[in-house]
Amino acid sequence: MQQPENIRVILSGGGTGGHIFPAVAIANAIKAAVPKAEILFVGAKGRMEMEKVPAAGYPIKGLWISGLQRRLTTDNLMFPFKVITSLYNARKIIKSFKPDVVIGTGGYASGPTLRMASWLGIPTLIQEQNSFPGITNKMLASWADRICVAYEGMEKFFPAAKIRLTGNPVRNEIEFNRRTKEEALKYFNLQDQKTTILVVGGSLGARTINQSIDSGLNRIAEANIQLIWQTGKQYAENASKSVSVYQQKGIITFPFIKEMDNAYAAADIVVSRAGAIAISELCITGKPAILVPSPNVAEDHQTKNARSLADREASVLISDKEAPEKLVEAILSLASNVTEQIKLSKNISALAKHNSASQIAGQVFELAAEINK
Repeated sequence: MQQPENIRVILSGGGTGGHIFPAVAIANAIKAAVPKAEILFVGAKGRMEMEKVPAAGYPIKGLWISGLQRRLTTDNLMFPFKVITSLYNARKIIKSFKPDVVIGTGGYASGPTLRMASWLGIPTLIQEQNSFPGITNKMLASWADRICVAYEGMEKFFPAAKIRLTGNPVRNEIEFNRRTKEEALKYFNLQDQKTTILVVGGSLGARTINQSIDSGLNRIAEANIQLIWQTGKQYAENASKSVSVYQQKGIITFPFIKEMDNAYAAADIVVSRAGAIAISELCITGKPAILVPSPNVAEDHQTKNARSLADREASVLISDKEAPEKLVEAILSLASNVTEQIKLSKNISALAKHNSASQIAGQVFELAAEINK
């Protein structure tokens, strides 16, 4: 469709990188297509989006909103007041900014923002990253005009007529990664004749994965396998001590890897949590993956994400509970089975959805055009 000369868009989402990153990627795609586009983010005060969004170059306003806790707390008692206040402030923001479309990517702030936009007659779009939607998006589905999803079969949760299968936005440096394996291995000072494992548990790390890898370092080194291990800040000191005797064997550790394009290019196999964005990146890169879903997420959606791949023979699934006993064994088994690596790579690549952010931007332009007819 023809792109507008200008468009005003509010994006709301946050709490975790899994909500923030897609929102920023969509904003970037809108700006790439319509340089004059005016974009405003709405987040939750005190949450990471209030720092990450300005760092990405976009303005953001904060709402006083949080989720319900599983136990009786002061925050829970304040929740009704937070909702009312957030709806009021969302209305003020929307009235002042006058958006053509409002987009929600999940998280606390997207609830009141999209609900108020709907009440005011402004077109709304939800981007759902997971195979099992979060509470906020399920609540908003009946009011939303368009729902962009990453998985097939989402008619179980959302009205079929509103659904568009777009995939999850992936960072440009991952989707269009031009790093060769040789360049990436040289970057990490690793050898090209050894199998290389990349272990990531998200930017904050993952305790069970870290402890499982730590306890199996000797077996990994004895198998002549190289390891790039992102631990997160909390486990960084422990990991640094543990790998000190193995660094000459190609076992290296980082609190956080900023250059994930190099990390993916270097890896033959990836061990990861099963967040929606992590899985989308694995599909794009086509890397054989061992997924260890976090059990500490809403409605166990990471297990559902991982199961959707494992059922298609596109990944190996190991539960968090099984990881201490089985994770290193699975790594060694897969590293020694090239045929299985090829199968997993082929099957996970087939699930990749490319140019997702641009597709979602196209849906935004369609909604804006429909309201302006």
